Amino acid sequence: MKPTREHATNNSQTYFVTSETWERRPLFRAEPWARLFFKTLLSYRSKACLLHEFVLMPDHFHLLITPLTSLERSVQFIKGGFSHRAKIELQSNLEIWHRGFSDHRIRDAEDYEVHIHYIHLNPVKRHLSDNPADYPYSSAYSGWKLDPIPQGLKPPAKFGPTGTAEAVPLQSNSQSVNTGSSPKQNRISNA
Repeated sequence: MKPTREHATNNSQTYFVTSETWERRPLFRAEPWARLFFKTLLSYRSKACLLHEFVLMPDHFHLLITPLTSLERSVQFIKGGFSHRAKIELQSNLEIWHRGFSDHRIRDAEDYEVHIHYIHLNPVKRHLSDNPADYPYSSAYSGWKLDPIPQGLKPPAKFGPTGTAEAVPLQSNSQSVNTGSSPKQNRISNA
């Protein structure tokens, strides 16, 4: 039995999101379609989600976003908003999106870096570009304005202290009794 999915609400968590076009049609090979996707995506930036990284492939997209509403609603804005605009601006009656999307909640800075790497290398693996920075429909391409890395996902400083000193444990007025526990346990119990 499949467990019910917990809905991602406005919890300031970051997600890697993927969605495909209907029947994997390469709609975004056509520049007007790609341009309209980015107009739509950017129109919902700061309204529905923070946009950290992305790639638009001919038949799918990957995003690293932090929803400002529920995750489901944020993706609905992007996909539904694009479908609506494609109908009007591109005079298209095509079925555009495969139903639903897949997501992965980013756990930490390392997980975040793994997914950025995946996003940037996707066009290279699909032979659309030799270098991630040369693929114009990716955040690896220069000139895209992105939202900063969420504070809780920033990697630890690699050089020197982070600015906070390690505090000396509090000392109790009574003398510590050696209970046979480790020094760490004694520090914790004395704190």
